[in-house]
Amino acid sequence: MIQSMTGFGKSSLQLPTKKITVEIKSLNSKGLDLSVRMPSAYREMELKLRNQIAQRLERGKVDFSLFVEVTGEETSSKVNIPIVKAYINQMKEIVDGDETELLKMAVRMPDALKTEREEIDENEWSSIQGVVDQALDNIQNFRVSEGIALEKEFLVRVSNILRLMKETVSYDNERIENVKTKLSNAIAELEVNVDENRFEQELIYYLEKMDITEEKVRLENHLNYFMETLAGNEANGRKLGFITQEIGREINTMGSKSNHAQMQKLVVQMKDELEKIKEQVLNIL
Repeated sequence: MIQSMTGFGKSSLQLPTKKITVEIKSLNSKGLDLSVRMPSAYREMELKLRNQIAQRLERGKVDFSLFVEVTGEETSSKVNIPIVKAYINQMKEIVDGDETELLKMAVRMPDALKTEREEIDENEWSSIQGVVDQALDNIQNFRVSEGIALEKEFLVRVSNILRLMKETVSYDNERIENVKTKLSNAIAELEVNVDENRFEQELIYYLEKMDITEEKVRLENHLNYFMETLAGNEANGRKLGFITQEIGREINTMGSKSNHAQMQKLVVQMKDELEKIKEQVLNIL
């Protein structure tokens, strides 16, 4: 089953004094392009989180965000009492003012507040890993549902190409007769004697160069292989992309050999269907 690289996953966890929220967004990319945003206190976890995400998501332009909301009474910022007192004493030497007003001024001065680095214990780290896993489960479920929708669209597009190919082949006899008629009329206008056997040989050689039987067989095989790969357990965007390149080659060759207005219109429609497949294949994991 295929998965899309587009997805979104979110999960939250309430701890005694804080709420942890994880959001993961992904778009298509050739490889894994991972961007991580988190509070500085949790930066020591970044490498482990990157490995955790990479193992699960594999490819895509991924934005990972970890938000921490303090819900308890504890705070990591505290008043730097010695510094604040020193500021007040210095200001008293300059002006004789109300201590409350001097205090208001002192707490705005540099280093009046100090932030104590909060250590992350093993239990909190384990809880955060769990909430990240839950967000990864959610984004993978999103990717699977998007993949199901893409698979349905691919099957419709492939079916359209097969239908157009069969319609193209239906004009083959008419095309051959038109070529024979044109060549015969051209010879007749020259008013010269022509060796009929030689003419038939040259005509057969010319028609063989215009024959699209091999292209039709290869195109049908490539389309069937595309659908088999789509249904397989090892379906991936790169492999499907290679198959679409082969499909495109056969369609282009059919177009160059067609030499028939209606057939060329059908080839253009096949190319249009294939381009829509190629656009969506870029989203496949």
